Amino acid sequence: MDINGKCILSTADEHGPIYVYQTKTSRILSFDGKIYQSCMKLNNINGLHLGYTQAMMAGLLFIPTVKTATVIGLGAGSMAKNLLSSFSKLNVHAIEYREAVAKTAKEYFYLPDTDRLFIHIDNAVNYMKNTVIKSDIIFSDLYNSQGMEPKQIQLSYLRDCKNALNKHGVLVLNICHTTLNLREELDELLAFEFENQLLCFEVDSGNTIVLAFKNDIPSINREELLTRGQCLQEQMNIPIERYAELLWDTQSSLGCS
Repeated sequence: MDINGKCILSTADEHGPIYVYQTKTSRILSFDGKIYQSCMKLNNINGLHLGYTQAMMAGLLFIPTVKTATVIGLGAGSMAKNLLSSFSKLNVHAIEYREAVAKTAKEYFYLPDTDRLFIHIDNAVNYMKNTVIKSDIIFSDLYNSQGMEPKQIQLSYLRDCKNALNKHGVLVLNICHTTLNLREELDELLAFEFENQLLCFEVDSGNTIVLAFKNDIPSINREELLTRGQCLQEQMNIPIERYAELLWDTQSSLGCS
């Protein structure tokens, strides 16, 4: 099904097409003219419109003070913009394979020019293997036109992500449109590499969000978790309290199997 809206950009690089559509209320990034890759509300350019991106921020519930974040897969920059606008002292490292996509994010989606944002044009696997940056949280949202990027289902990649976390860091993965075999493989790799220190929950869109902790899952009671959710909700202007409740309701069955 084609995206409704006026096409205001149609370009391509060596990896394929890039489209930007505009409606009365939104601006949309797509790589095939059919599926939303990212969506920005024109009256809230730093907001997170897509539910799964809001849900990925639940990883912040377990990090008292976030100083450095890594976003793997820049896209239109929604997650990077929201983090930068919500945390005034946070540094964000964004990895994007396609330079043309990063350029589009700057020109059409108001990605800010700030010394707190570092854009790395690189393959995600190569970057994570070689980076010396330690992050409090890493968001991994790697997809292509066929579904979840196979590079995300590699033990070496998950290990490199773990190594790039600070002592109490969290890796957050988005899983969607994945075959049962690939999902089972990823679950096994995560359980092995992160020693079953995992939480996961499913959101309305059908996406599964996985939180993988470098060390033990922090001990936290329901009241504290919901209080943190309420504070983050006010700070980031997204419904994190809902995801805090969802996490609590599902935490009795830890892991993602």
